[in-house]
Amino acid sequence: MRKIALSAAGLSLAVGLGLATAPSAGAATPCPSGAVCIRETNGSILNQNTFYSYGAHNLSNVTGDRVMVNNQTGGAGFQFCYGYNGGGGCSVVMRDVGEYQPYNMTPINSVVLVR
Repeated sequence: MRKIALSAAGLSLAVGLGLATAPSAGAATPCPSGAVCIRETNGSILNQNTFYSYGAHNLSNVTGDRVMVNNQTGGAGFQFCYGYNGGGGCSVVMRDVGEYQPYNMTPINSVVLVR
C-alpha cells in the first residue's frame, strides 16, 4: 500500500494504489480510452463520472468505496482533492494506467486531471 501525500496542511491519505486484477469479461463497464473514470459499486461507469479534460472536475453524489480507472494516454494522471475546484488539499498525482484499489470517496469533492 502506497501513501498519497496531500499538499495542503501536511495531511496524508493512505490508499491502495496497486493495480487491481482485471475484472472478468463483461463484469464491468470499460473506461473509454483517454479518460479517467469512477466505477460504481455495481461495476457501471456513469457518464458524469467519466472525465476527459485536464483540470478540476467537481463530484456530486460520489460516496463510499469506488474504483478509480486511469485510461489516459501519454503519462497523464489524476489526483483527489478534498475541496471543490481542485482545492482543500490534494493527493500526489497518480499516473499508473488501469484500475486502482477501491477507495472511500466520501470526503473527496473533486478529481483533477493533469498532464
